Amino acid sequence: MELTMNLIHYNPFKEMESLFSRFRQDTFGDFNLQNFTQTDWVPPVDINESDKEFLLTIEVPQIDKDDIKIQVQNGMLNISGERKYENEDKKAHRIERFYGSFQRSFKLPDNVKEDKIHADHKNGVLYLSLPKSEEKGPALLDIKIH
Repeated sequence: MELTMNLIHYNPFKEMESLFSRFRQDTFGDFNLQNFTQTDWVPPVDINESDKEFLLTIEVPQIDKDDIKIQVQNGMLNISGERKYENEDKKAHRIERFYGSFQRSFKLPDNVKEDKIHADHKNGVLYLSLPKSEEKGPALLDIKIH
């Protein structure tokens, strides 16, 4: 007698999704998925530094540059905007992307020329160049203990 065993790939996320789907149906019934997805979200940001500038690269897919606001106030860089849900007339079966407003704030280093900050928007990515001032403190400062 030969015993054979088949391995079955277990996917816990599939079971969680099924459980969540049943919970949602039992709790909310047939509700509008648009309201479920209209939450605040946070676009990812990369911050890089060179000798001359700081460069922020922010992913803002499907957001028009006119729907993004960039302000500097009291040494803080504030970036806000909104990604709108545009399929209101269609029945949604799954929505995994986030919609709604976002806001990111960053404390600027003292050596940033706030009046020279430059922004570009291309292919769903916002690029912010924050030029550094020429003023530099000492590279190394030894503090004596008394």
